[in-house]
Amino acid sequence: MAKSEQVLKKTSIGGQALIEGIMMRGPEKTAMAVRHVSGEIVIEEWATSGSKRAKFWKLPLIRGIYNFVDSMYFGYKCLMRSAELSGLEDEEEPAGKGGAAAASAADDAGEAGTAGSEAEAVLASAALSADVPSQEGAPAASQPAAGTAVRQEPTVPAPAAADTPAGPASSAAGCAEKEGKKPEGFLSQFGMTLLMVVSAVLGVVLAVGLFIYLPSLLFNLLMKIPAMGMFNNQIWRAVFEGVLRIALFVGYLAAVSLMKDIRRVFQYHGAEHKCIFCYEKGLPLTVENVRKQIRFHPRCGTSFMILMLIVGIVVSMFIPIEVPILRTLVKLLTIPVIVGIGYELIKWAGRSDSLAVRIISAPGLWVQRLTTKEPDDSMIEVAITALNRVIPEDPEADRL
Repeated sequence: MAKSEQVLKKTSIGGQALIEGIMMRGPEKTAMAVRHVSGEIVIEEWATSGSKRAKFWKLPLIRGIYNFVDSMYFGYKCLMRSAELSGLEDEEEPAGKGGAAAASAADDAGEAGTAGSEAEAVLASAALSADVPSQEGAPAASQPAAGTAVRQEPTVPAPAAADTPAGPASSAAGCAEKEGKKPEGFLSQFGMTLLMVVSAVLGVVLAVGLFIYLPSLLFNLLMKIPAMGMFNNQIWRAVFEGVLRIALFVGYLAAVSLMKDIRRVFQYHGAEHKCIFCYEKGLPLTVENVRKQIRFHPRCGTSFMILMLIVGIVVSMFIPIEVPILRTLVKLLTIPVIVGIGYELIKWAGRSDSLAVRIISAPGLWVQRLTTKEPDDSMIEVAITALNRVIPEDPEADRL
């Protein structure tokens, strides 16, 4: 193997694709780099925390549950903040509800969305593009603080959007506080909060119904066919439900990847993975070096989700309940167990190159062909900017 292809150090640094940006989280610092509509890169960084949590939350299996919930919450905060820092919300204001697709998606994921389904797709895609945290002392970071952004002039020109004219970037304080953008005051804020809560609840209900209840119901219907009676046992039920669930999940990813705004998130996801690989190989973090790397990484949120679906098949084999609604409720109770096991497996996959790891990683790496896309140079520049901010001075501090 050529020296340029060898991984010199597996790092615990992980990241997440955002709206027009990337968040990178290291053992000491966390940074978010977002491409503003003006072409500048807006950067926010803060100290990574999390080492003060109780020992109970660091136990195997338990730590997976803690890190999963924390990563989802923190990732959501970063996603909302990236919508503000990108300036797409400012560009959307004159266009109203019928504005450009990119600005609409950013507003949907932030404060002023109008198309709930597209916003949910953006949130879901960003969640899938979050690397599973492997730094035990740094699974969480404090909330991004408004008004602390710094700006960096681009070295790689960002492609201009057809319907988004470039203009002078607003100040960091303006991005954070959005002065004068909420003339309706409290009612506007309350309405948006209520809309987001209702949308989230409906999204959860839809996900539970589609991915848990429906497969169980369909299996029961199939078992009413006389010729299918030989498959009416717990093992075949679990396999049928699990395979159908994976098929629905992959189908959903394939569908949303066709959306322009989701595709851009997936391109940033690819840039994040390429940048991490370049760093792990000990190569200088340049656009040229990063561009050459592969975009599939074993320690990825997509791989984590696929692993959880596979683990869920095994766990379901031990659930003897056949009534769909009761089976759904019991499966919901097993989610923490599945998350804990999935986390330990993905953590192992990030450290080892054994044959067993390659086998369990293969499905997730394949699905990453949907959730990562080849980035352009301007996206790679954003990834490099974010990663450079979180690399620790001690080379061993981020070793996995």
